[in-house]
Amino acid sequence: MLCKKQRIKVKTIAIERIKRLFEMADYMFHINSELSHRYVELARRIAMRCKVRIPRELRRKFCHRCYRFLRPGVNCRVRLVKRREPHIAITCLECGNVMRLNLEGLKREGER
Repeated sequence: MLCKKQRIKVKTIAIERIKRLFEMADYMFHINSELSHRYVELARRIAMRCKVRIPRELRRKFCHRCYRFLRPGVNCRVRLVKRREPHIAITCLECGNVMRLNLEGLKREGER
């Protein structure tokens, strides 16, 4: 059993590693895309094992169905949809999954 200070330390180290893995995935995408997908998979496993949430800006960089690293114009399509509630639609070209990001939420997030 870990004490509170040790748990906090484990979580901060886990978040640092997750961020580093996403940086490496971004860098390696054009060199070896399978390796970048593996980095995303490792980051997810670290997050699940340490019970840490992946930061919001990083969560948007991978598909939530096939867990592939997304690069706009290469393996995903980004569209601005103005119907009903304006939102950004990110379509994964690997599996066809669509992620929708509410524009109102993005505006509020930028104010924080």
